[in-house]
Amino acid sequence: MNKIMLAVPVFLICSYFVAPIQTVEASEHRTAHKASKHSQAATHKIKHQPDGHQSTVSWYGSEFHGKKTASGQKYDMYAMTAAHKTLPLLSYAKVTNLKNHRSVIVRINDRGAFYGKRDMDLSYAAAKELGIRGIGSVEITPISRNEAVSSLNSSVKTNKHS
Repeated sequence: MNKIMLAVPVFLICSYFVAPIQTVEASEHRTAHKASKHSQAATHKIKHQPDGHQSTVSWYGSEFHGKKTASGQKYDMYAMTAAHKTLPLLSYAKVTNLKNHRSVIVRINDRGAFYGKRDMDLSYAAAKELGIRGIGSVEITPISRNEAVSSLNSSVKTNKHS
């Protein structure tokens, strides 16, 4: 009985140090991270912006180049990819710059944007193609893989004939 009486306080003390009390900033970041993990699962509860809705985007470049993304792929700043908080990983989206009406198709391979009230972080290449330097206003339209492939194939054919 004495061993049990001794083990309970030791267990409580050890459990306290394994999961220490977090700062407010850390708990907010952890909550956002847990939500993004949950949104990776195939679910119909994902809220997409309605067509015509303005979204705020930024881009990320060399400081993340070669680092692992949420999908497990290495980030390539020269690929047409993006980070989004809720769109399924490895899905596709058409992103249209509302100022110049340029569009690109990106593959969602990471989670973010976690800075400010931005909806998406574009790769350097996608932002450059859209003409975005810093922060931009865009329309994000989720598309199927088939739509992405057919759109990319048609743009390749158009470029060959130019």
